[in-house]
Amino acid sequence: MDVSKAVDQRISTRAFLPDALSEAEVREWLTQAQRAPSGGNVQPWRTIAVTGQAKDDVIGMAAPILAADPRGQKTDRPIYPKDLWEPYEARRRRVGEMMYEALGIPREDRAARLAWFSNNFRFFGAPLAVFLVIDERMGHGQWGHAGMYLQTLALLAEERGWGTCFQECWGVLRPALKEHFKLAPTEMIWCGVAVGKPDRAHPVNSLRAERADIDEIAEFHGF
Repeated sequence: MDVSKAVDQRISTRAFLPDALSEAEVREWLTQAQRAPSGGNVQPWRTIAVTGQAKDDVIGMAAPILAADPRGQKTDRPIYPKDLWEPYEARRRRVGEMMYEALGIPREDRAARLAWFSNNFRFFGAPLAVFLVIDERMGHGQWGHAGMYLQTLALLAEERGWGTCFQECWGVLRPALKEHFKLAPTEMIWCGVAVGKPDRAHPVNSLRAERADIDEIAEFHGF
């Protein structure tokens, strides 16, 4: 598989087969991702990979917190900016509607939508979950480099026939995750990643999010 194909076919996978991934496979994947771009070679990322009982323990930790308050825990680093403006808010809403259309869940069935959303906190049934850890003292540049690392993980997963779903939703449980994983005082979880072999027969995996036209997001000078 070449890079162009991997980029083009990658989606947010939200339904997985139960097939386990071995420690050797996961180690090789993470080792290869270490070649991701890193300004100054700082490598401002750290990962925690969980499977089996360790993954179930995270799910079990999250469940009572979210049952008490579906909004999760307070955070000074929200997933989206307050009052997200256009065109970004329209894009966010559109992909959500596309997902529920693929699932056949109408807008008025709020209970079914909430039930589906709760699958986020079960990693959509993926056999592996990876959490990206970053030190809160890092600057915006290092956050960008960590994003390059995540993209590298995604493309290497495609090469292996795996699917990924980047889950910033876990940000609403940062205090609990910090305690659960016994992170250093200045460390935090940025996001989770659900990883595994995609269930290609599941309708949610037919969703291919729209992207803005190139002339909407790019300027060309001096050509």
